[in-house]
This record gives sequence, C-alpha cells and structure tokens, in this order.
Amino acid sequence: MLRRSFVFQAIHAGALTGSGALAALAAACAIPGLPGQSKSSAAQNGKGSGKRAVVELEKGGSFTIQLFPDAAPKTVQNFEQKASQGYYNGLTFHRVEDWVVQGGDPRGNGTGGGTMPSELNDKPFVVGAVGVARGQDIRINNDSQFFICTKPAEWLNKTYTNFGQVSDGMDVVNGIKIGDKIRKITVLG
Repeated sequence: MLRRSFVFQAIHAGALTGSGALAALAAACAIPGLPGQSKSSAAQNGKGSGKRAVVELEKGGSFTIQLFPDAAPKTVQNFEQKASQGYYNGLTFHRVEDWVVQGGDPRGNGTGGGTMPSELNDKPFVVGAVGVARGQDIRINNDSQFFICTKPAEWLNKTYTNFGQVSDGMDVVNGIKIGDKIRKITVLG
C-alpha cells in the first residue's frame, strides 16, 4: 500500500509520465497484463495458484495459460491429465470467430470429446479467459474442448466453466487460424 502511495505521488508530481507511469502503477497495484506486471504478481492477484500450461503450436509460437485450480479443480485436473498424456498433441483449433478460438476436439469439427460436470464460478470471461465448451445442459461440460476469448464475453459469465487466463502470448492466440495444430501442451507448477 505504501508503494502505491509513492507511485501516485510521483505521477501527480509529474516525475512519472507516459508508459513509465503505467508500468510503475501496474507493478505497484498488481494489475495483470500491464507493462511492469510480473508473472508472480499476476499469480498472487487471484490468477490461480501458480499452475500454468504452455500451449505450443505446430506452426511456431506458444502461449501460457495461468490455470485456476481454486475455481475449477476437476476441470484443471482433467486438462492437466490430458495434456500430460499427450492427448492434445496434433489436435486442431476448429473454431475461430471474431471473439473466440476453440480447439481440443479429437474429431476436429466441434462434435468430439466426452463429458464431465461443469464447475461454474465467478471468474469473468475477459480477453484471454479460457473456458470449456458445453452443449445445451449448463451442468455438463465437454471434457476436451477448450476456448480462449479474444474479446470480452461477459454473456458467458457464470454459465460456462472458466478455468484459466492467458498470461503470455495473447498475440499468438490472436494469430490462430482454423486448422492450426497444437504441437504440445505442458503443465508447469
């Protein structure tokens, strides 16, 4: 709290301006995704317990998902188990729209995967939020298909399971095209 006060005073006095002020403020207030925000601060800011998944694409590039085992423990456990068994290796992103990319379907067309119970929670579907696909029954999730929001999708809040947040590589997510393949997903932490 004391550091925030010094940062606000420095900005007010004109000693910090532009991106330097933004970086200092982000670091002092632990605002994830802004310049100056460390990954450990993002994890401490309610972004999970330190478990991360690195998704590597066959075409090159990768992105990191901060997982939320506190909000969706069975979903994270299922995702981690599938990733460690190589389940996602070679699967495609079959859906790319102006607000979302979706992959992890063993059939590659949005109809594959099994089922598991939903874990609805209070995590918001903001840019970079990672959720689980489901059908009409809000209580039942797909057990393999996941999606990443490329725009805010507040209509999904509390109606879909949010189990993670992209913490690095959102530019890679934004570059995903239909048919791009997952090389591998590695869970760390």
